[in-house]
Amino acid sequence: MSNGIETNSKKIFITGIGTDVGKTIVSAIVVEALEADYFKPVQAGDLTYSDTDKVKELVSNTTSKFHPNSYALQTPMSPHAAAEIDGITIDVKTVELPRTKNSIVIEGAGGLLVPLNEKNTIFDLIDSDYKVIVVSRHYLGSINHTLMTVQLLKDKGFDPVIVFSGDEHVTTEDIIKKMTGVKVIGRIDNEPYFDTMVVKEYAALFRDTLEVL
Repeated sequence: MSNGIETNSKKIFITGIGTDVGKTIVSAIVVEALEADYFKPVQAGDLTYSDTDKVKELVSNTTSKFHPNSYALQTPMSPHAAAEIDGITIDVKTVELPRTKNSIVIEGAGGLLVPLNEKNTIFDLIDSDYKVIVVSRHYLGSINHTLMTVQLLKDKGFDPVIVFSGDEHVTTEDIIKKMTGVKVIGRIDNEPYFDTMVVKEYAALFRDTLEVL
């Protein structure tokens, strides 16, 4: 992904260990905490109420800007397949980071190895100078998925951090911490609802850690 941001600002990529693990909520919290911009390179489906719309609705600061998707696909499925239905091919060379003087949060789609086309995956959108946050949520198999995600990132030279999402599961979280050795920012609980006030509370809780990533 081309780099259009100034060097003294943070570039934070939010990835998950799978789908529906809480990436968009985490993105909103990080955007609010840092008053950062937001960019989702590839949106597949839900175009009338996209992840960008959801994050914008949850963020209350007046500094953040919300940049348009590089690819907005009609069908809620893997981007490579959704693009084929739309009669296009995703070209990662055309996915350019928006130009901004602000820090920016980039939200992926699904996990690292979600295919964009026959050669590239979401992983190919993460530049070497990005900070990466992995969102992990407990389910049967989540330990394996978390360890693999973190190891893939480490193998490519990244030093990822983790945010746990959902109800606490002590044995799962403990083994992930021990086996990865990575920093854990915290956990976002299964709140009854998420609105701007709840997001602001988590933003305040995580801000100090996020500022030193």
